[in-house]
Amino acid sequence: MEKQNIALCSDHAGYEMKEMVKGYLEANGLEYTDFGTHSTESCDYPDYAHPAALAVESGKCDRGIALCGSGNGIAMTLNKHQGIRAAICWLPELASLARRHNDANVLVLPARFIEPAVAMEVVNTYLNTDFEGGRHQRRIEKMPVR
Repeated sequence: MEKQNIALCSDHAGYEMKEMVKGYLEANGLEYTDFGTHSTESCDYPDYAHPAALAVESGKCDRGIALCGSGNGIAMTLNKHQGIRAAICWLPELASLARRHNDANVLVLPARFIEPAVAMEVVNTYLNTDFEGGRHQRRIEKMPVR
């Protein structure tokens, strides 16, 4: 696994799983920046998604991992940013395709709908899968940019 700095963010529903992801990253010697939240107290996911997206866009962080209850709200917020390709994945195969075919630079986990062991497999797959380029690059280039 190449050295990376991962932007992490979640809302209250994803907080506990985000802490597990941090443990995975630490165990694998990967740096991360935790943009919050920092508790299970109810909060608004955009408050954490926007700073994480900006860090990936600017290059401060190489990729991101984001979590909320369903994954939908935080993914929608992240994908409002130019250059962010956030993909909701609940199976390792989806994470592999999101990286290989779509060059996803933010993995979104639906914390209320995925078992922790599977979530860690998804994270592992996401972090260890490269973009294939080729015909997929052409498609990425057709994604509208503001």
